[in-house]
Amino acid sequence: MILRLFDVVFVCTALYIIGSISSMDYFTVFTTHFYSMVVLALYINLFGTIFEMYNLQVASNQLQVLKSAIVTASVTVLVYLLTPFFSPELPSNRLQILLFYLIVFAALFCWRMLYVQFLASNRFVQNAVLICDKEQVEELILGLENIDPHYKIIAFVHSDAVEDDGVEYHYVRNIKREALHSFVKENGISEIVIASQKTEGITAELYQQLLRLLESGLIIREYTQVYESKTHRIPVHYIARDFYRFFPFSRSNHNKLYLLFVRIIEIIISVVGLLAGLLLLPFIIVGNALANNGTLFYTQQRIGKDGVVFDILKLRTMITNAETDGAVFTTTNDSRVTVFGKFLRKTRIDEFPQFVNILKGDMAVIGPRPERPVFVKKIAEIMPFYETRHIIKPGLTGWAQVNYSYGETISDSLIKLQYDLYYIKHRSIFLDLNIAFKTITTVLFYRGQ
Repeated sequence: MILRLFDVVFVCTALYIIGSISSMDYFTVFTTHFYSMVVLALYINLFGTIFEMYNLQVASNQLQVLKSAIVTASVTVLVYLLTPFFSPELPSNRLQILLFYLIVFAALFCWRMLYVQFLASNRFVQNAVLICDKEQVEELILGLENIDPHYKIIAFVHSDAVEDDGVEYHYVRNIKREALHSFVKENGISEIVIASQKTEGITAELYQQLLRLLESGLIIREYTQVYESKTHRIPVHYIARDFYRFFPFSRSNHNKLYLLFVRIIEIIISVVGLLAGLLLLPFIIVGNALANNGTLFYTQQRIGKDGVVFDILKLRTMITNAETDGAVFTTTNDSRVTVFGKFLRKTRIDEFPQFVNILKGDMAVIGPRPERPVFVKKIAEIMPFYETRHIIKPGLTGWAQVNYSYGETISDSLIKLQYDLYYIKHRSIFLDLNIAFKTITTVLFYRGQ
């Protein structure tokens, strides 16, 4: 929210100052017509989202900030100039257009450099204390430390019935229960994270200390809440089979108005997508004939909503007879994928035929990617949560697809499952829009797999 607000504040302030001190007609409009500023602010936020200006990892890297600022400023200014009903009349002096672009870019870039230097620095580190079972310490800390570099577990209290002396795990200090309150006060602790699954370890004395800390304003959270908020994934590796305690399903999954609205949008998107696919079809046919040496379209069985098997329609991207030795995961730089097939995958053009599946109702635009029955059976034997993703329709794109690379192993499938369950839990119009914008970014930056 800070990034979005100050992007607008810096750009609009710069334009207002130029309009106030100069006589250039294109800039004086920004001092008198408020709606011109509003339209520009909307464009900055829209295209900034598409070009990852609000991705916090991008926003904390100077080189990536420069890249995203150039692209966002360029597209924002171009679209703004080409929408005359909402923007000022084009100036007769074309130099003003160049100056307009330079001001928008300079304002964005200068503010983002201030953000990188002062707001995205280590002075905003959060220190936390973990309360957990002794054997879980290293696993739980490792699960958090690589997610947010500013979030540090600096000590733990183990909740076993009997405390050991001098126990240390992964360079994290072990503190006594009776010393918790004083340690928190002396070390500027931001919050306490409770991951204990043994109630006998939460003694009356420890409980009283936690209560005193809570009353003093300290934040106390359960581990799954912290993990979920930091990673935007569900920690299925931690919550075991009693996931229903931590995993309330989103009401949107049964909200008829939401589902009707989504279905109407899906039909519109599918029709537009198929029309765009028809325009590209002659080029795809030529590319397939030259590089793929096989039929253009083919079908493959996938698991859909409620575990129902359906035939997904795909464009060929691999050599013929690619699975003579049985079904295997596609890997990075897979030798079975042709040169033209790599292009289709990178640009996501290979997924255009799946709009037919969406119109038929087998799939949605947004949801967990549908998996093949043979892989579902294999993965479900290892991960009891896996088939939970089948409570909603599979999607053309999804939360896992825009946040994680292509799944090549069972371990990758676990991480993607965590993202899929997060989507099912938090499903909403806002999350759908987030996925839609990130999908556009994936296509524009040629990141398909």
